[in-house]
Amino acid sequence: MPMNAVYRGPADCPATIPLFPLPGALLLPRGQMPLNIFEKRYVSMIDDALRTERLIGMIQPEPETTRSAVPGIYKVGCAGRITQFAESGDGRYLISLTGVARFRIEEELSVLTPYRQARISFTAYPLDFEPRAGEDDVDRAGVIAVLRDFVAMNRIDVDWSGIDQAPNEALVNALSMMAPFGVREKQALLEAPDLKTRADTLIAIAQIEMARRDDGADAPLQ
Repeated sequence: MPMNAVYRGPADCPATIPLFPLPGALLLPRGQMPLNIFEKRYVSMIDDALRTERLIGMIQPEPETTRSAVPGIYKVGCAGRITQFAESGDGRYLISLTGVARFRIEEELSVLTPYRQARISFTAYPLDFEPRAGEDDVDRAGVIAVLRDFVAMNRIDVDWSGIDQAPNEALVNALSMMAPFGVREKQALLEAPDLKTRADTLIAIAQIEMARRDDGADAPLQ
């Protein structure tokens, strides 16, 4: 989805960002994430974001801390820009984020806002600002092969014509975002240093999941 703002590199991004901790929610550069915002603190976050940079930091809580009042969070997330916005009429916001780049938390801030904020850095991920970087290194055939096996095992309907036409970056990132994997697996996909490694990680995780299903284990990866 086109954005009015242009992000050429870390210098174009803010040093402080609001955080939206959400388990299992993986946003990647140029990926699209629809969100239904209903908690008051996050409605407030969207209001503030729309008045400023329109950027939100999607990040996952650490699984072992999700029951605590203030869950721990991973150090790496992905910033997304609000590119679609609608009011529901019942106090909710329906938004879409477009992924900009991954970031690393340098310091979580003590703030008066009801939502969390952090000082962050984008400098570890310069290639995130370059569309389709590393596409030639991706094992596209391997990704397609494991996808065919995975959807057959899970009886999922897939638009194969759309997949065949998708560039490697869009294919790998969309599959990574949509895959029904656990928090740790999603984080591994997020933190993959480049597109090739993410594709290889996606293949490996899908193969592990299919092997578990063959062994009769029904619980999702966590």
